[in-house]
Parts: sequence; structure tokens; C-alpha cells
Amino acid sequence: MFAVTHDLSPPALAAAIEDNGAEFLLALGRAGGGAERRDDRLHWTIGGSPLDYHNCVVRADLEPDEADAAIRASIDELRARRVPGSWHVGPSMRPGDLRERLVRHGFTHAGDDIGMAIDLGQLPERVPAPTGLRIERVRDARALATWAATLANGFGEGEREASWVGATYAAIGLDDGVPWRHYLGRLDGEPVATSSLFLAEGVAGVYFVLTVPEARGQGIGAAITAAALRQARAMGFRVGVLGSSDMGEPVYRRLGFVERCRIGLYELPSTT
Repeated sequence: MFAVTHDLSPPALAAAIEDNGAEFLLALGRAGGGAERRDDRLHWTIGGSPLDYHNCVVRADLEPDEADAAIRASIDELRARRVPGSWHVGPSMRPGDLRERLVRHGFTHAGDDIGMAIDLGQLPERVPAPTGLRIERVRDARALATWAATLANGFGEGEREASWVGATYAAIGLDDGVPWRHYLGRLDGEPVATSSLFLAEGVAGVYFVLTVPEARGQGIGAAITAAALRQARAMGFRVGVLGSSDMGEPVYRRLGFVERCRIGLYELPSTT
């Protein structure tokens, strides 16, 4: 059902990280009702989310003399829809001074996602975790509501983000025909962790990894990441990818992930 990449060269892995992340954002924006521009110069989704991270430009292949106009066009779209927004600047995006141009237009550098990849053949079969941890796939609306409520307890913008993500995933659906798989971790019966897979661009992308604050430091985040990736491997996927924070990077490195690129996040607030 899903195409699978077998190219494990560093350039191919960097491209896969960037492409899976871009398609993840475009797909969520589309499900949220955002306007999409997708041509040989720019890819964006704007207006489908209340969150700057998800109203975003994800691809740009611009000549220097057209870059400023493209940035202004994205700002005009954000202003027209009265939402905050962002550019996710990966290694393939041109021109080379795009980051500096965004800052001149009022965007703020909010840091870089660390693009990481793993050969799933090297994924550990067992990851240390509490004996009471159970990881299940989310398959119905009730479980999805629990997943979203758990995500709200410490991920991103908290309840605001989790509510939008949960509603968007409900609209997309939970069956095997969609390229998404969501996982909920329970410790002694209590929900404590989340993760999601997005199967696109030939690789398995890992997103929304969260362990609630009171359960951290026990290996739960690593365990729910590994469990999701084992299922991707069972489906035939060879490569797992993700974008990590500085805090999460050591956890993923211990699983076998290797940094392959950086994705710069440049944010612009709403005027409302």
C-alpha cells in the first residue's frame, strides 16, 4: 500500500526527513481546511490551524530576485486569514540566504528541529521501560480523545494544540487506509504517553512524542517511539525519521537515530 525507500545514503536520508515533514504539515493543513499553494516555486498550507507551526511554508525553490516577493506573498496570505504562521527552512530550500531574508521581513528564528533518521534494521528489539507500561494503537474516537488529553499535558501549546490535533486526526480517520498510526502509552492503566507515525515519502515519520511530566525519566518516551517504529518495520519500512528538540535528541540517539539535517523554524505572529 505504501511506497518504501531503500536508499540509506546521508543525502537521501536528509531529503526524506525534509520531505516527510513537509507532507506531514501539508496533510494536516489540508485536513484542517487550510489554503494550499503547491507549485514549482512554493509549497504552503495556511489558514487550517490556529497554530503558527501549522500555517507554514514547507518548500521553496526561489531565485534571489524573486525570494522577497514570495515571502511577502506568504505574509499577505497569513494576514488575509488572520493567523500566525511560519517557514520551515530545510537544507533544500533556496536561495541560500533565505533565513536572513525572513528575519528582515519580520520573522523570528524560533530554533531548529534536529532532523534525525534511523535504519530500522538497527532498532533495538527491547528498550528499558517500567514493567507496568502498555502501549496500544489508537483505533476509535474514545481512545483518540484520551490520546489528545494526554498530549495536552506538556506538548507544544498544551490544550490549544492538542485539541486542534485531536480534531484534525478525527476528521482524517483511524483506519488502516490512511497513512497515520497513533499510539497511547498507559502506565499501570493510566495514560502517560503519546506518539504518531506518518507513513509518507517512503519512510516512517515519528511525531507528537510526549510523556507526561510526572512519568518522565523512566524510558517511556523511548519505548513508545520504538514500539511505533517496530510496527512500521513490520509493514516493510526501512527508515524512520523525526525532528527532535535539543532535549529529546539524546533519547533518540540512544535508540540509534543519527542527525542528518536541521530544519529552521521562523515564526510570524498574527496581527489580531
